[in-house]
Amino acid sequence: MAELSRRMRALVQPHLASIEPYDPAFAPCRINLSANENTYPVPEPVRAAIDAALAATPLNRYPDPMANALRDELAAWHGLARENVCVGNGGDELLFNFLFAFTGRGRTLVTCPPDFSEYAFFASLVEAGAVAVPRDPETFAVDGDALVAAAATADAVIITSPNNPTGNLVPLPLIERVCSACPGLVMVDEAYGEFAPAGSSAVPLIARHDNLLVLRTLSKAFGAAGIRLGYVLAAPDVIDVLAAVRQIYSVNVLTQAAATAAVRLRDAYRPVVDQIVVERARMTERMAALAPAGVTVWPSAANFLLVRVPAAAEVRRRLRDEYDILVRDFSATPGLAGCLRLTVGTPEENDALAAALTRLVTTEAKELS
Repeated sequence: MAELSRRMRALVQPHLASIEPYDPAFAPCRINLSANENTYPVPEPVRAAIDAALAATPLNRYPDPMANALRDELAAWHGLARENVCVGNGGDELLFNFLFAFTGRGRTLVTCPPDFSEYAFFASLVEAGAVAVPRDPETFAVDGDALVAAAATADAVIITSPNNPTGNLVPLPLIERVCSACPGLVMVDEAYGEFAPAGSSAVPLIARHDNLLVLRTLSKAFGAAGIRLGYVLAAPDVIDVLAAVRQIYSVNVLTQAAATAAVRLRDAYRPVVDQIVVERARMTERMAALAPAGVTVWPSAANFLLVRVPAAAEVRRRLRDEYDILVRDFSATPGLAGCLRLTVGTPEENDALAAALTRLVTTEAKELS
């Protein structure tokens, strides 16, 4: 971000004077495997239902402010009631509202980096104190005892499962321990939950822990990043607070219509998700085969892989400039030296990425070093 002008430094809140915005480092490319999007087409029956729903939606009226029809669909899916659901303009709005409502100046948020950078960014916006419980530098596993100890004095905890960008899950027994220890609220971010093995979700724990929130999104498995729809599942009194602080009409009529149609036909996405899981395993094997060239790949329960490669920043640049392939560079992130994050795309996209990456880290390894 460009440095603020002297005039803006005098006008903006002091704690925002040097803040940096979220930057996904996007660049137009033939193959974009940088943002963990679902690169497959929306299943045809879902696409047809969405198109019909959009065509039938009036634009001259405000949307239902609470998106109750959509909340009902989401509640039925997860075996909950409407009162357990709040929707938002992507998971990001709900993350911010969670921190805005329940943390702030003089309050503490606990996270487990390396994780989603927006947690720390939003915490800085609301002036919340941040306590980091770092993951194991080799396996990226969470230190359970350290997390429980930090949670015992926290106002809020965010646990990401599967974690972005490392791809690993947090065991449900540990999530329960954190909920029991924390006097505040515990959010489990499951943006990539549909790609994880059955039985990995914390949603069933909501019935036993009234301080637990589970964040979900339609941006990943549902291939609907463009409509910006996220939702939180939690106890009704928690949902009441999130509903009170949200921006009015933040989920527009077209998003509500498209999301409702997609959720109703959610079973149509199963073959796509299954294919991505198959491709994830295939790409993991291809990256593991590059170990002699200095490549490390970690197991993932999401739709992406974290890999460590020699000269990662240069590899990413050359993938973009010479092969027209975009991946995400995390090599400057603490704890992720040398790491790139590769979205699992279609077989054709994955083959192109694997071939280019193989060439860069093997036949051209001397040049890169």
